[in-house]
Amino acid sequence: MDFELARARLIDHLAAEIKDQRVLAAMSRVPRHLFIPPDLADMAYDDIPLPIGLDQTISQPYIVALMTEKLELTAGKKVLELGTGSGYQTAILAELARAVVTTERLPELMEKAKVILEHLGYKNIEMHLAEEALGWKSGAPYDAIISTAGAPKVPAGLVAQLAIEGRMVIPVGSRCDQELHIIIRHNHGTEDINLGGCRFVSLIGKEAWEE
Repeated sequence: MDFELARARLIDHLAAEIKDQRVLAAMSRVPRHLFIPPDLADMAYDDIPLPIGLDQTISQPYIVALMTEKLELTAGKKVLELGTGSGYQTAILAELARAVVTTERLPELMEKAKVILEHLGYKNIEMHLAEEALGWKSGAPYDAIISTAGAPKVPAGLVAQLAIEGRMVIPVGSRCDQELHIIIRHNHGTEDINLGGCRFVSLIGKEAWEE
């Protein structure tokens, strides 16, 4: 299969909705087929989520692009990711931000992602096994936070890790269905923008779901 051609077609497809050219360029540089099981490689550049084992998924490329676009990352920013998963979203963030701190609760997934990300040469990613408390407090404040798993509410502990005027993108709702929210932290409080329906695996931890 010609992965380069398939990736180019995917980027053309995404460009109908995603207007941030830096996000599209980042996604054109990251080989999604390396982050999925080999037997699914021929679907790597279809705009669909795919299973990666351990009841986890790699998100639909459009959702990855949308969530990344809404973070409004620039080269000087530091971003926190909850849920390393396959490492694909992590790589996209690393293309755009100064530093990425990412947490994953499943050691097997984290090790697989670490191998791929190191193979691809990323030097600005810091990986941690997730603790019960959400996020990674010692690295705060973050200019942006992204959660690749859904929470029952917006976790106050994560908002506290955002810099003033920082942005968080997080799915919020039930275990089955969520809505994607942008949370912007201001001096006087937070702003909440609802982007509509989505479906993610459950975020596990304090202020989220029990395992």
